[in-house]
Amino acid sequence: MNVQEMSYDECIALIKREWLARLACADGNVPYIVPVQYAVAGDKVYVFTLPGKKLKIMRRNPHVCLQIDQLKSKHSWKSVVVDARFIDLSAEECREERDQAWSLLAQHTDWWEPGALKPTAKLAENPLSTHMFFSLEIVDVSGRKTQS
Repeated sequence: MNVQEMSYDECIALIKREWLARLACADGNVPYIVPVQYAVAGDKVYVFTLPGKKLKIMRRNPHVCLQIDQLKSKHSWKSVVVDARFIDLSAEECREERDQAWSLLAQHTDWWEPGALKPTAKLAENPLSTHMFFSLEIVDVSGRKTQS
């Protein structure tokens, strides 16, 4: 097995092709990691969630990372780490970007499942505090891959 670095363009291509990541954030010295479904536009990754631990942590410390993998076999895989900055889209002035997040995520089947409650079209017009969208602004990417 030969492990190689991925180029920036290869990393971005993998990020755009996949839809599931592990989101890591830290509360002081305590790390927290959860799976999230996502969508990408430009240099932003969009995520839907319900209020909870990860939102509380990211609001205090906006420095996060994502790990996105593509596994073909034990000896053939790609893995990308995205360093990012959390942006809360709950404010009214973020409505346009929140709508964009909704539209992008809605292109994936069952995109809302990790959030547990399927939002309705009515919520898109007047979101409740139980349905949250946020973006992660890509700061840096790095990746590794194998070729067997």
